[in-house]
Amino acid sequence: MKLKKVLVTGGSRGIGRALVMQLREKGFDVIAPSRNELNLLKSTSIDAFIDKFANDTFYAIICNAGINELAYIDEIQERDLHDILEVNLIAPIRLIRGLVKNMKKNRDGHIINISSIFGIVSKGKRTVYSASKFGINGVTKALAVELGQYHILVNSVCPGYTDTDLTKKNISKKEKAAVCKSIPLRRFAETREIATLVSYLITENTYITGETIVVDGGYTAN
Repeated sequence: MKLKKVLVTGGSRGIGRALVMQLREKGFDVIAPSRNELNLLKSTSIDAFIDKFANDTFYAIICNAGINELAYIDEIQERDLHDILEVNLIAPIRLIRGLVKNMKKNRDGHIINISSIFGIVSKGKRTVYSASKFGINGVTKALAVELGQYHILVNSVCPGYTDTDLTKKNISKKEKAAVCKSIPLRRFAETREIATLVSYLITENTYITGETIVVDGGYTAN
């Protein structure tokens, strides 16, 4: 039996790595390109990747790759402004645009955008990151409406504070302890917990679409 093909961007670490492991255990043919195979900062690389899989049908496209450089508004570097929006927002649109044609013909499939709680709420130093995540949540809703007639379900998963390299880069141990006090469950999420939800959405879900699903231990309920 031919395995269903799933694309996971940013699959080498963090949430992406957990996703790749869980979905392969469930029997999916997971494509998790390295940066050399798919550089989300270069439209030519994205186009080449799309051309490579022009004859393939993806059952699920999971746009997980993301970057976040913290900076106050008057300290934002031009390169960071470009790169964050390019990787977190523009690249997913380009990938979906290029790969959805066969998915529509198949009249079945899932698109999952890994967003963030900072696409729902925000705080200082996250102007550009929040812009990208509020944006991708808007993309999710628009695509859910557009692609529903083809039985393609589109959702955003919005993790809260999660134990990843990106989180460790931006939050010191002292800051982590303070943040945990503001999370009702008093801890950061583990990557497998985010992956489990995404796995459910593409294996069991048949009716949830256009949603921004928060996984934050109750942080945004405060």
